[in-house]
Amino acid sequence: MKLLVVFIPFIIAIMINRAFIPFIMLVTYKKRLFDPIDERKIHRRIIPRLGGVSFAPVQCLLLVITMTLVFKANLVNIDVQSWAFLSHFMMLVCGLVILSMVGIGDDLIGVNYKWKFVTQILVASLLPLSGLWINDLYGLGFIVKIPFWIGMPLTVFVIVLIINAINLIDGLDGLCSGLVGVSCLVLGSLFVFYGAWVHALFAFITLGVLIPFFYYNVFGTKKRRRQIFMGDTGSMTLGFSVAFLAISLAMNNQYIKPFSEGALVVAFSTLIIPVFDVARVMLVRWRLGNPIFKPDRNHLHHKFLRAGMTHRTAMISIIGLALFFSIFNIVLVEYVNNNAVFILDIVMWVVFHLIFNRLEKRKVIERVQLYINLL
Repeated sequence: MKLLVVFIPFIIAIMINRAFIPFIMLVTYKKRLFDPIDERKIHRRIIPRLGGVSFAPVQCLLLVITMTLVFKANLVNIDVQSWAFLSHFMMLVCGLVILSMVGIGDDLIGVNYKWKFVTQILVASLLPLSGLWINDLYGLGFIVKIPFWIGMPLTVFVIVLIINAINLIDGLDGLCSGLVGVSCLVLGSLFVFYGAWVHALFAFITLGVLIPFFYYNVFGTKKRRRQIFMGDTGSMTLGFSVAFLAISLAMNNQYIKPFSEGALVVAFSTLIIPVFDVARVMLVRWRLGNPIFKPDRNHLHHKFLRAGMTHRTAMISIIGLALFFSIFNIVLVEYVNNNAVFILDIVMWVVFHLIFNRLEKRKVIERVQLYINLL
């Protein structure tokens, strides 16, 4: 019965968003609300960009209704202390509403990045205020428990970082929704394992919302006027959602889940690809003397495309890489300490890029030589 608390809203989320997306596409075409085409964009035709409008409403709707039925109607006894984390979910809903409103404004008329950044900090501050924050590093960097005056600002920084990392990784059809979907699947399964049913509920509702969007975003290209992008509305709300789930799993709080030595490393393992990639891009921009926040074509998916991969192959490869890091960390953390796992993650990431950079350069040289021969 407890699994039904997660499974039924998951199916309903799929059905609702499956019905919403065609309606959103109809409105966007009638009002001509398309994603702009510029030198950074990979697509070269008009595509609606409001696919993420339905994410937060469906998430909040199903979460609140299910929690009300479970805790007030007593349909199922899920054995959780709801009073201990109810404020976390209340602030989660508030944050999703705020980000959704700002995201819609940005997708329709544009919002200055400074105001978006201020909004992200404001929303990120809601979770520590609700009592949800990173309070234990589990020995990472040989640090265990940390005081609130360090943990709360750290949590705000991590949330803003994740929101922007998810936003910036949204460059290929299905990539952002696929990565967040993998995160929700992994984190949701871990919450089920630990008996944190409400957190698992939110994870699988988010996954259910993403499945119809992923279909239209990836396979909509085969049918005329069937493809849609999520826009900043979707990427920001998804970033906040997955940040909430990761921090909930990482927090040392017995009312959420039992203590686990590898909680921190495992919680953020699903986000290694977007977070490490945005860190690498920022470092490259700084080394080249370019503005750190100036957009470019140096993200991981751009490198995959320059190496000769198709859009679909690059998307699947990156999602597969994220799933590998997740499984690798979940398994390895049972045998070695967090520091060793974290160092291995960094080493594998660096080695991967060194090897891939050589492959990319070789491919570029081959293309130049082919072009010269054609001339």
